[in-house]
Amino acid sequence: MKRFSLLIVLLLIVLVAATACGGGGATSDTGPIKIGGIFDFSGPTSGPGTPYGQGIQAYVEWKNANGGIAGRQVDLISQDYAYKVSTAEQLYSQYVGEGIVAFQGWGTGDTEALRGKIADDKIPFMSASYSINLAKIDEAPYNFLVGTTYSDQMVIALQWIKDQGGKKVAILHHDSPFGQSPVPDGEAYAKANGIETLTIAMPGGATDLTPELSQVESFGAEYIIIQNVASPAALAVRNAKDLGMTAQFVCLNWCADESLVELAGDAAEGVVGTLPFTPPSVDVPGDDDVRAFVASKGEDLNKLGLHYTQGWVTMEVMAAGIEKVIKDGKPVTGENIRAALETISNFDTGGVTAPITFTPQSHRGNKALKLFQVQNGKWEAISDYIESSIE
Repeated sequence: MKRFSLLIVLLLIVLVAATACGGGGATSDTGPIKIGGIFDFSGPTSGPGTPYGQGIQAYVEWKNANGGIAGRQVDLISQDYAYKVSTAEQLYSQYVGEGIVAFQGWGTGDTEALRGKIADDKIPFMSASYSINLAKIDEAPYNFLVGTTYSDQMVIALQWIKDQGGKKVAILHHDSPFGQSPVPDGEAYAKANGIETLTIAMPGGATDLTPELSQVESFGAEYIIIQNVASPAALAVRNAKDLGMTAQFVCLNWCADESLVELAGDAAEGVVGTLPFTPPSVDVPGDDDVRAFVASKGEDLNKLGLHYTQGWVTMEVMAAGIEKVIKDGKPVTGENIRAALETISNFDTGGVTAPITFTPQSHRGNKALKLFQVQNGKWEAISDYIESSIE
């Protein structure tokens, strides 16, 4: 009985020690680092989702081939979830059960739906959603945003429009949490700065946006801001050209990409974009490793596009936090990764983004971006970094 009691005590000590290591699982001191991921390779946002997910996968492959994170390999456990929130929740729970210590997500709906579980499980989480709701530390303490929030993008666009003398702005948005995310902050900024706005939800699957654009024209909008992906944005741009409209289009990041130019053709000329991530058509040092990697696969980064780089850099920032944990001699757990990420200051992405900074008070990586414009079929920078006025 004494031996049995001693065994029970020893088991309890082991369990307590494991718990003390923090949430988000824990890897051994030398084994692979398990990271979960969900990507949209076949769903309604697979256009930008495919290169983004491939960029994350490519970074992991490249990093492992170059010694891993501080000498340890990364085991990326991922799957196509086709942009279904229920599938995202199921896969997330499955991967937590398999011992992941961090997670790479995708959409706004699923990222917002998961934030409570993320906080309970203490799993540092990055995704391609830049909803400002995910930057609320009290509600999302384990979410980190590498891209400039949609609200910051909207306000930066409006700041620029105000500087141009614009007085009337139409906001066209995807009818979803993603599309609606920056609208309240945009409307509030516009109202405070004497800009009239007309907000219209873009119908899903539309083949003609003339009815919506007729409302915009009747309103007298000088500028049209779009929060959507490239396909419906390209349709709006083409329809506007056919109608002879002269309003200036401004796309937030998910429609300001190479696909817009390809789908809209000549109608895309002059469109302005709020781009948190520099397109590969503009050469920056931060793309050097990406270019070399894709070239070794017989591919061209310019053709893969900016969302590929976006995924790569997002994984790079996460890896930087994990690397600090290892170099500090701490167990690789969710709590320790979060604490390490919160020490990242002015992380240099080589010009792909504005420098990234996280603190215990803010997981909003940066508030600045450059404006780009389609000129001769390519996105060209038309500003230096502009910082959002949202606190």
